[in-house]
Amino acid sequence: MRKKFLFLSILSGLLFSVAWPSMGFPILLFWSFIPLLIIEEEFSKAERRNNRFSVFAYSYLAFFIWNILTTWWVYFASPFGAAAAIICNALFMALVFHFYHLVKKHKGVTWGYLSLISFWVTFELFHLNWDLSWPWLTLGNGFASFPKLVQWYEYTGVLGGTLWIILINLLLFHLLFKLERNFTPVFKQTLLAMGICLAVPIVFSLIRYYSYEDEGEDIKIAVVQPNIDPYSEKFSASTAKYQIDKILELSESVTDSATRFILAPETAVPSSVWDKNIQQNIYLRQMKTFVEQYPDLTYITGISYYKFYEGGKNETVTARKFANADDSYDAFNTAVQIDRAYELPLHHKSKLVPGVEKMPYPAIFGFLEKFAIDLGGTSGTLASLKHPTVFFTDDSLGVAPIICYESIYGEYVAKYVNSGANLLFIITNDGWWGNTPGYKQHMQYARLRAIEFRKSVARSANTGISGFINQRGDILDKTEWWQPDARNHVLKANEKFTFYAKMGDLIGKISMFVSLMIVLKVVMDGMKSRFPQKELENE
Repeated sequence: MRKKFLFLSILSGLLFSVAWPSMGFPILLFWSFIPLLIIEEEFSKAERRNNRFSVFAYSYLAFFIWNILTTWWVYFASPFGAAAAIICNALFMALVFHFYHLVKKHKGVTWGYLSLISFWVTFELFHLNWDLSWPWLTLGNGFASFPKLVQWYEYTGVLGGTLWIILINLLLFHLLFKLERNFTPVFKQTLLAMGICLAVPIVFSLIRYYSYEDEGEDIKIAVVQPNIDPYSEKFSASTAKYQIDKILELSESVTDSATRFILAPETAVPSSVWDKNIQQNIYLRQMKTFVEQYPDLTYITGISYYKFYEGGKNETVTARKFANADDSYDAFNTAVQIDRAYELPLHHKSKLVPGVEKMPYPAIFGFLEKFAIDLGGTSGTLASLKHPTVFFTDDSLGVAPIICYESIYGEYVAKYVNSGANLLFIITNDGWWGNTPGYKQHMQYARLRAIEFRKSVARSANTGISGFINQRGDILDKTEWWQPDARNHVLKANEKFTFYAKMGDLIGKISMFVSLMIVLKVVMDGMKSRFPQKELENE
């Protein structure tokens, strides 16, 4: 029996993994929970005390396999970070599944199924918003390589995909293992429900995909991929001039009088940029000189930005002290806009990578700061802003300067859109992970943002994949891995607001409310069964 459970657990982990982008086939996600549901069903019937944590153990194995087979590439940037992400993420998933098991065992199938859906979606909502955030494996992301199937994300976001996956898994499991397959009325009703739940979103999505046309004004945009080695070259002062010259040379190859924007990658400017002398920075001024050669050009690039606090006055909780001095400073991962006016508006990266750019819950985990690695030119806890900044041109065209990790947060990107962004620009540095699935997955997830907001996307990576995505999530043009390159394309810029842009992760918030109601019911029913005599006395 134990071999059977091990086989089912491993099978579940493999199904999740094989289904995942960028080479996966997401239809397998509709089956991925079923082996675990079989295990849970068997242990729900068992009464032995030594089975209490068996469901947790077998589900942990499945989720560990899924995590390690799809996010192992984090190891190339940080062995410690990879271990923490894989172990902890699998733990959170297994706990959610274990709580479902407890509810189902004590309250029955209906409450159990409802709890699995609501608990899992609630977990993913929290995972998008707390300090330990690592939503790379949000279930709804699994369709990133097949945008034709999820055009309805403009209404639900990726959490709608999560709900869809779990619901189909439960209906399939119920059909195959819980009901007699002799076409009883209940079997027919369940089969019909599953068919509707599976077919309607797909049919709607295909109709929407083939009938939708990009909306808005034509904007010519160029993206630059300088392909600077992030470990040996990118943050070396000796190569700074060479790097900027290379970026501008690539820019010149794709720029003409009609070009409105050029994007260079995250931390493309290799030197430290301090707040008090930002306008005197030699490399930013070099970019300004380039911009002045073209009539309507705006350059957006990434920098490592530092804010100085003399004597520590007005310093923030993230400020760092200089050695042997009272002065302090904040470090930011920043995007800057360079145009003829040279006012240099800034956006500071707000969604920071846990353990790399931000120490989660520093009162608890502060001792781990020494394990932080250098990503984006700085290490340790960076400073950030709570609300993203939209860059505007003289004619009020708004663009979202999304920095790297921020691009996997749908509701966060909605803040740009609701603040006036007509285009989504992603600047990133995916070279940390080497030639692995990591940079490919990151590119695929950008396609989901295009669908959620019906906004065109331009993406500039130091290396990885730079390119352009239309409002249906199609990749229009892209660069190759580890190749210096520059491309241009005409994208549509619009003022459209989708339902998801206005409402955000509404499904997650509803699930959180349902989860709270389930927990309250379980607790209250448990109290009633534990103290029946007092209840009778009150009557």
